[in-house]
Amino acid sequence: MGLATDGDADRIGLYDEDGNFVDAHHIILLLIHYLHKYKGLNGKVVVAFSVTDRVKKMCELYNLPYQVTKIGFKYISKIMIDEDVLVGGEESGGIAVKGHIPERDGIFDGLMLYQFMAETGKTLKELCNEVYDVVGRFVYERNDLHIDNAVKVAIINKALNGEYTKFGKYTFNRTENIDGMKYHLDNGGWIMLRASGTEPVLRVYAEGNSKEETLDILENVKKEIL
Repeated sequence: MGLATDGDADRIGLYDEDGNFVDAHHIILLLIHYLHKYKGLNGKVVVAFSVTDRVKKMCELYNLPYQVTKIGFKYISKIMIDEDVLVGGEESGGIAVKGHIPERDGIFDGLMLYQFMAETGKTLKELCNEVYDVVGRFVYERNDLHIDNAVKVAIINKALNGEYTKFGKYTFNRTENIDGMKYHLDNGGWIMLRASGTEPVLRVYAEGNSKEETLDILENVKKEIL
């Protein structure tokens, strides 16, 4: 297993034994699975709006409270200070766990997963497959579109006004607007549009059942909005 953090080590990314990237969505699920199913711990799971819906599915199956916040770990941290939280995490790799500090710690998260592997004798890939057995297989991708600020604002306004009814062949059955616009697709995946507040960037998030499908979703979204 390969482990990397950012410069101040509060965010984490992993590679499995075959060199496949393991993103924050999977790491959050792995930590919930380990702490609850293997260690017998309970508590609320708190995630940012851009985190996979598979976390909600796991929480429902494990009978764990679940809460979604705006994007930014400060929202998660406040809840961790005030309440009994098992895992708190965001899509960008910032994750905190029960029994440690109510703040992101990439090194601690990585050591927790090394411990998971050591206790079970399983590889990271095998543990990811355990998670897939619970919530199903999924692939997440994000594109950051560097576009003119006026175009960015126009796209977000269209989204907020309900002007997008489908994205190519991908239709959706409901939307959410907590911090960006999220579209829940009929195929079980999702799309999210969110504008950066500090630069002319539109973030396009997508989740599908395979790499090919997720990339196709992103291409259909870009054709629709640009």
